[in-house]
Amino acid sequence: MSDPVPAPAAADGGEFELIRRHFDRGPSRRAVLGIGDDCALLAPPRQAGEVFAVTTDMLVSGRHFFPDVDPEALGHKALAVNLSDLAAMGAQPVAFTLAIALPDADGRWLDAFARGLFALADRHGCELVGGDTTRGPLAISITAIGSVPQGAALRRDRAEPGDDLWLSGELGAAAFAVRCRDLGRALPPDDPALARLDRPEPRVALGLALRHFARAAIDLSDGLAGDLGHVLERSRAGAEIEFDRIPIAASLETLPLAERVALALGGGDDYELLFTAAPENATAIAAIGERIGLPLARIGTITAGSSLRVLDARGAPIAVPARGFDHFAGGAPRATQ
Repeated sequence: MSDPVPAPAAADGGEFELIRRHFDRGPSRRAVLGIGDDCALLAPPRQAGEVFAVTTDMLVSGRHFFPDVDPEALGHKALAVNLSDLAAMGAQPVAFTLAIALPDADGRWLDAFARGLFALADRHGCELVGGDTTRGPLAISITAIGSVPQGAALRRDRAEPGDDLWLSGELGAAAFAVRCRDLGRALPPDDPALARLDRPEPRVALGLALRHFARAAIDLSDGLAGDLGHVLERSRAGAEIEFDRIPIAASLETLPLAERVALALGGGDDYELLFTAAPENATAIAAIGERIGLPLARIGTITAGSSLRVLDARGAPIAVPARGFDHFAGGAPRATQ
């Protein structure tokens, strides 16, 4: 992790002391060469016939997270959103790099950030192998690397008409927490909606288990309607969803229907997996959910054509957001998405 431009000066050292103290954990366990050189060296995937899956996500203060977020939760989330992408492809996490811009080198902040980051990394056997540091407005960029058997990846372009449409977990809690913050309504620190926003759980075990049962998949970062739209566009297909089948977070129970629809279909930061599978795999998929302790719900069907229809309990259509969150669309920046 090196940088040719001035970096934040730690109280008792410079950039390289910052890296050593907070991010260098000694000799690499999986990489041929990790932190400390110009590049990390990774061996090919352990199993013959596997390929690397690589993803990058950037989190910017005030855009993707509130500036006063707990740094330990931020460390967790920064990696979680990348592991969620690997899960959506059915990839096993292997390693990651971290690039971070810091307004100053606050040792206590960095200790907490690293604690959250490495707790999740260790849980999934994913090793930090390099990156970059610099001084600037707080921003975090992680590139995560996973492995998946060639031909087994869960791609967005594989959905077929007649497939069941499945969803893990429940929707809306994270978006509800953001809405409460925007409205100046403080939620208790132990509110489950805050936990869903600050500490999303990447569905890695589900992604691995679905390799031989699902066809297409995507993780829900920008809202169900928008993210499903990416699958439909790539697969050249449509979908029909029964809204009452969508598991909605308990935090939304008392809201008017229109708000529940907006948060469940258009809210972001759920990081659940949305996937399609042939109907004959329904029993096996339900068994996967029971085995890993994660609720899975069939919420609709992939159809011919290109339209997305959401129906209420009477079969009447419900208006859905036209697209997911867009960083370059009009409107004020969001504190998270």
